[in-house]
Parts: sequence; structure tokens; C-alpha cells
Amino acid sequence: MDMAATDAQFHVLAVDDSLIDRKLIEKLLKTSSYQVTAVDSGSKALEFLGLLNEDDDQRNSEDLLQVNLIITDYCMPGMTGYDLLRKIKKSASFKDIPVVIMSSENVPSRINRCLEEGAEEFFLKPVRLSDVNRLKPHLMKGRSSNEINNETNNINNKRKGIMEEINSADRTRTKYNINNNNNIESNSNNDGLDLDLDLDLDFELELQVV
Repeated sequence: MDMAATDAQFHVLAVDDSLIDRKLIEKLLKTSSYQVTAVDSGSKALEFLGLLNEDDDQRNSEDLLQVNLIITDYCMPGMTGYDLLRKIKKSASFKDIPVVIMSSENVPSRINRCLEEGAEEFFLKPVRLSDVNRLKPHLMKGRSSNEINNETNNINNKRKGIMEEINSADRTRTKYNINNNNNIESNSNNDGLDLDLDLDLDFELELQVV
């Protein structure tokens, strides 16, 4: 399978109030063949996820957006990346989605706080392609349980169909043996019956006893 086609199945939500940084991370993600949705604030990210109101979190799994990972800037007006992280981790619907934090400031206490709150990674800006390459394991983790269950069901159904076809009567091979009376004895594995079929042979069978 083409690796680019596989990666394109992953959907990343990128959040950054800086237009330049947002365009950069969007380009890097698309270069890696990921589907990208970019927004400029934490509130817009929550709106996109349907989490802007508390009641919006109570939804069926079929209605959930297929977002595999969220990458957000730390310093944003109104709602910081840390605040957005906490909102997502408190959500019943999206708490298992991996979140990655970006920042132009290397502040150990800030990094530790985000990691303790559940962030998977903390990238220092400017984000590089090597950083984006580190997202793949987290993207795999971020696949929704509904998506995984569907794939498991498909595999089980395919396996069941193959086994049914193999075990079906019309697929079972019948073994034939020629006896000393020039008759063909049929031994079917399905019913255990021995059938003697009298055939007029136009040729003589030369039997050699070893």
C-alpha cells in the first residue's frame, strides 16, 4: 500500500493565532500527506470539535469528527493552548485524541505542566519537518475506537466468509481411486459415503503391482 495514501487518512487539527506559524505547520503537515484543518484560536477549535458548549459533548460515536491529532500553540489570546488541552482531556468524546503543544519559548515549568496534563509532545518553534515526523506514532494512537472497531469487524467478516467458502460442500474435493475391477470409488469427505461408479473404459488399465 502506498504510504502517502495511508497517511492521508489521518486528520490533524492545527491551532495557532499567528498566520505565519499556522501556514507553516499546515504546509509541513500537508507535505507529510496529512489532511489538515487549521483554525486561529482555541475557541474555534472547540467549535470545530463541537465542544464549545458543555451539552455538545454528549453525542453518539457515529456523529464524532474523525480527528486523529490536535497540535496547538501555547500562547494565544483568549484561550491558551494549555486551556484547550485541559478542555479536550475533560471531554468524554475527545479525551483519547493526542494533543501536541507548540511554543516559541523554552520554559521548563510550562513544558512539564502540559505533559502532566496529558500532552504527547512539546515542540519548540519554528516547527521543523523532523518534528512532524515524530507525530506518526501519536496519530496511530489517535485513531478513534469506532474506526478501529469497524476495521476489526470487517476483518472478522472477511475471515468468516473465507472459512465458509472453504468448508462449503461444493468446494470440498472428492477423492477418486481406481480399483482392480476398473471401477472408480468415490470417497467424499462430506458425507462419508463410498460410491461405486461403473464406467466403460475405452482403454485398458495396466496395473503394475510393486
